[in-house]
Amino acid sequence: MARKEISAGGVVYRKENGELHIQLILDRYGKISLAKGKMEPGETIEQTALREIEEETGVIGEIISPVDIIAYKYYNTVYGEVDKEVHYYLVEAKAGQLKPQIEEINEVAWYDPHEAWSRQQQGGYDNNNRILHKALSLLKVDL
Repeated sequence: MARKEISAGGVVYRKENGELHIQLILDRYGKISLAKGKMEPGETIEQTALREIEEETGVIGEIISPVDIIAYKYYNTVYGEVDKEVHYYLVEAKAGQLKPQIEEINEVAWYDPHEAWSRQQQGGYDNNNRILHKALSLLKVDL
């Protein structure tokens, strides 16, 4: 039986002076992505998402709603086949300052929603297209 691994993260947004901004990270592989990470013992999936967002980006957020789950398999040299689930939430930034966790990511920044979508399309992971699209829909952004 395959090992199961759960991660969580979010599409983080803020509203500043009436403008909507979406947070994107540039991961250590040079790809556009969303803050996420592995669940730790004793955590709920929601706690994992908020902790990982804060650790990776410096932003303290509040979950507004679930977005979707990405599920896939990968091979780990120690455990063999791993069933991976990544739970994504729509998260509103409430406090904190952008500060990338340099051990995990290269950069974090805020973007206009259309710029965020364009960057995802050009340099992001394919499975995040659905996540960002659904999150932007929840935020009433027309693409």
